[in-house]
Amino acid sequence: MSANPTATPEPAPERQIYLVRHGETEWARLGKHTGRTDIPLTDVGRQQAEALARRLAGQRFALVLTSPRSRALETARLAGFADVVIEPDLGEWDYGEFEGRTTADIREEIPDWSVWTGPWRGGETVDQVGFRADRVIERCLDPRVEGHVLLFAHGHLLRVLAARWIHQPADAGRHFALGTATIGILGWERTNRAIETWNEACHLAT
Repeated sequence: MSANPTATPEPAPERQIYLVRHGETEWARLGKHTGRTDIPLTDVGRQQAEALARRLAGQRFALVLTSPRSRALETARLAGFADVVIEPDLGEWDYGEFEGRTTADIREEIPDWSVWTGPWRGGETVDQVGFRADRVIERCLDPRVEGHVLLFAHGHLLRVLAARWIHQPADAGRHFALGTATIGILGWERTNRAIETWNEACHLAT
């Protein structure tokens, strides 16, 4: 069977996609779902971002993208990447009516609720977040991008993106725990997509 001439070719295996979750915010520290709300980094979060700068020093990237939220933008700046391109698809999950609430709080109203299973009242479904992650992956794999890619974004979005990278459904992101200001690296094992590094903290735990 001949190859599909219209299919987007896979890049050379050496290309990697670095994922960086933003530094600590007050809502992240408290476990509150933070989607569209623009919460700034805490002092600890800024220190974490500065530690990222030391970890990423010397790395060269052909493309650096960030969520439009200030917590991601500030993390990118403090990590040494002020000249970044805003990618709206890297915004965090829109939690709708559950914005600013913790899972424990929501479960008092809806027992066994999870962001992975819903309901998602007034927000995005898990598959809608997955579609956004797929678009980000497609942009990262564009043959015109000649080198590694660096993404600054958010916990749930990046967990979904990791799942989609290895061709798993979006809700498989539930299996990828991700702390603030951590690094993941998506890459290759021969020609197969692989997660090379996950949840790497380059700062002291608080």
